[in-house]
Amino acid sequence: MDSHAYRHRHLLGIEGLTPEDINHVLDLADTYVEMNRQAEKKKSLLRGRTLINCFFENSTRTRTSFEVAGKRLGADVINMAVAVSSMRKGETLIDTAMTLNAMHPDVLVVRHPESGAVQLLSEKVDCAVINAGDGSHEHPTQALLDALTIRRRKGKLGGLTVAICGDVLHSRVARSNIWLLNAMGARVRVVAPRTLLPAQVEHLGVEVFHDMAEGLADVDIVMMLRLQSERMHGSFVPSTREYFHFFGLDEDKLKFAKADALIMHPGPMNRGVEIGSTVADDIDRSLIRQQVEMGVAVRMACLELLTRELGNGPPIK
Repeated sequence: MDSHAYRHRHLLGIEGLTPEDINHVLDLADTYVEMNRQAEKKKSLLRGRTLINCFFENSTRTRTSFEVAGKRLGADVINMAVAVSSMRKGETLIDTAMTLNAMHPDVLVVRHPESGAVQLLSEKVDCAVINAGDGSHEHPTQALLDALTIRRRKGKLGGLTVAICGDVLHSRVARSNIWLLNAMGARVRVVAPRTLLPAQVEHLGVEVFHDMAEGLADVDIVMMLRLQSERMHGSFVPSTREYFHFFGLDEDKLKFAKADALIMHPGPMNRGVEIGSTVADDIDRSLIRQQVEMGVAVRMACLELLTRELGNGPPIK
């Protein structure tokens, strides 16, 4: 496989990636899905490399997924719980970057509550940086794992109609998925109350709906989003019970989608708030468990591609 097919030093977002970049990651991740299902799951590809998970926000799922991915490739993996370290003592992001840089890691995986913080940090270190979620900006590996999940089940991304439903306003997952799905030729809808949509969201290249029946009509994929109450300052929804009544996915609302429509959720799920247990656990239509499995494979692919560049001369911006 041509290592120059992915010519980026970092993975900070989906915006800016070409369809070729995206397919290159997904094709490599496909090979890791099969490897991860075997008894022997370990490679020595990243032996001698150091991966630091630097999470300024809690995230058990994403951090664990990156940790498993790094260890399966043979890397030394260090988890930094920044919330209980120097940042609490007043250390700035730049100070943290300088400290981390002095340890000579090969890859930093960073999650931060402020949009743009990961890019700022990437400009201050010498290693590859992966954005594991910054504020409400982007979460690129989530969009890539969602794309791999869809592609493996549907055989394609182009030509599909995908409805992204719920708290789009606060969702970095929604933004990364919108960029990726549009780049790959899918048709994207967002379905949400007006209070949970960004201003001028249609400029992102999506169709906007405020009613689940209309928004889910004949869609191939229903992607539900978590109601992010921790990011809400003020009243965005009257109550969780009322929110579920109008915008939560249940069997009745799912009937408006295609008969073979599939259900996704980036997790963690608020059952009975944005999704009902019956549809979340539907063994035929729910892809939620597959998303978790694809997450490890996609993150392994990203780690391989970004560390390949370390041996290919000057870093590619």
